[in-house]
Amino acid sequence: MDYISIFAIAVGLAMDAFSVSISAGLIIKKPNFRHYFRLAFHFGLFQFFMPILGYFAGTYLEEMIKDIDHWVAFGLLFIIGAKMIKEAFSQDDHGFKKRDPSRGGTLVLLSVATSIDALAVGLSLGVLDKPVLIPSIIIGITCLIFSVVGIFLGRKAGKVLGKRAEAIGGGILIAIGVKILMEHLSL
Repeated sequence: MDYISIFAIAVGLAMDAFSVSISAGLIIKKPNFRHYFRLAFHFGLFQFFMPILGYFAGTYLEEMIKDIDHWVAFGLLFIIGAKMIKEAFSQDDHGFKKRDPSRGGTLVLLSVATSIDALAVGLSLGVLDKPVLIPSIIIGITCLIFSVVGIFLGRKAGKVLGKRAEAIGGGILIAIGVKILMEHLSL
């Protein structure tokens, strides 16, 4: 597999993380280095490890998850997105802090939801008996870069959108989940 093909796959896989990063940039009022680092690092790390996991899991795991992987991604993104929309319309005056998507369980769920397709790429590489390490590195780094750019773009858009940004970000996550579901159901 040539590097151009690997990079094209990496860009395709990074699109979900890019979109989620835009959403995070909309939500986080003033993203700092920690926000950028946590999101980009985790998204890149999960995109790096999922092909390796898929490669070694082989066809056994593929048979177990191929019928539900899109439902898992949809469910995770829908739950997080719906919660963000709800929080956008809740009162912030009572001492409740809006959830930071770059922390805790939300970060892990987003990382898993945006990297499930990378697991399938690893399965494919294993079936085709192709090396997995270099493609995984390229996929992880590409995703990391796209995540940083996504947060930056989301931050710029968030300044214009104000309080509506979190609701829009939640809507974006739900839309990504629906897109993943529709792509898999139409095949």
